[in-house]
Amino acid sequence: MSTSPATGGRWTAADMPDQTGRTAVVTGANSGLGFETCRALAARNATVIMAVRDLGKGRAALASLRTQGSGRLEVARLDLADLDSVRAFANGLIERGKPLDLLVNNAGIGMPPRTLTAQGFESQFGVNHLGHFALTGLLLPLLRRGSGARVVTVGSGAFRGGSIHFDDLHGERSYRPAARYRQSKLANVLFGLELDRRLRTDGMPVASLLAHPGLALRLGNKLVAQPAERGAWSQLYAATARDVEGGQFFGPGGRTGMRGHPILLEPGPRATDPETARRLWAVSTELTGVGYEFSDARLT
Repeated sequence: MSTSPATGGRWTAADMPDQTGRTAVVTGANSGLGFETCRALAARNATVIMAVRDLGKGRAALASLRTQGSGRLEVARLDLADLDSVRAFANGLIERGKPLDLLVNNAGIGMPPRTLTAQGFESQFGVNHLGHFALTGLLLPLLRRGSGARVVTVGSGAFRGGSIHFDDLHGERSYRPAARYRQSKLANVLFGLELDRRLRTDGMPVASLLAHPGLALRLGNKLVAQPAERGAWSQLYAATARDVEGGQFFGPGGRTGMRGHPILLEPGPRATDPETARRLWAVSTELTGVGYEFSDARLT
């Protein structure tokens, strides 16, 4: 079942509330959905930290946004395929000591040949899920100090066909790119919902939400796909709309679910299984070495 947001299902980035005084981190910020998310947030006066793997491309994206009149932007290096880079990025923000109001876990890779991250994880699971799991945990102390802080994890409708291969997480015995992509996207949804459950249990004033863009491509069938600018609407809605709650999942409301204005979605039983979520959390903590600082000892 899916329902329209309070706006009647016609929400666009033009409906975003003012973001003055809020600081956001957006991963995968130099192109596509991340670039459009940065542009929209900056246009509403947020301070935006553009987290990018390639600093050259990041600086070019920053320059482009500034020529469009967007201010309050900066760029920093973050390679989600290397946990050392994730820690360095997080430490840089922690050393600054400023609260963080929004983290958009947007970056991702899709269906490459089997490759490994710096720590030896299958790259799609490592980048799309483990890198963001580690980043969120490391930045949680800053989010705790933010004002109405939110974590928005960007998934894909492909999660519905995914399974978590706990006996072969990194595709050593069997690797099919599409299946491993679906695994990583299911992990995104399981993580986002489990994070919200733990935040609520702990009483921490941080909300975890999910979004997916539908089919957002620069080139493609216009009857099916939509431009990245519109693909970003769902994550921008989750990030900024006043009528959202932690644990909600937004995606395009068109008939195919691939395009359209954001609506509230039901993740379904595969993504809401509590035992799978707890097991994934435990495995992710072990693999990344990142524990979350909850005051409730049962959650750590």
